[in-house]
Amino acid sequence: MDESKQEAPTIQKLIAVLWPSFLTAGLATILFFTAFDPVLIVQVSGYGEISRLGGYTIGFFLFWLLTAGSCTLTCYFQRPCDTIKS
Repeated sequence: MDESKQEAPTIQKLIAVLWPSFLTAGLATILFFTAFDPVLIVQVSGYGEISRLGGYTIGFFLFWLLTAGSCTLTCYFQRPCDTIKS
């Protein structure tokens, strides 16, 4: 088997998605909640009461999910396409 065609281990693929998305979610959480108060967002939406820490936590995990999806799509689309032989 050619060394350049060898697949990366699954754990390496998983870390390549989760680590950058974790860092990006942290930055997005800081920037977003600098401008918006999570307690006010929940009050306006009508979902009841939530603590600020709870709002920050939910926001972080939503940002992490969003950026992990983006990283996953990037990894998926960087794979080489099958070539058609004529």
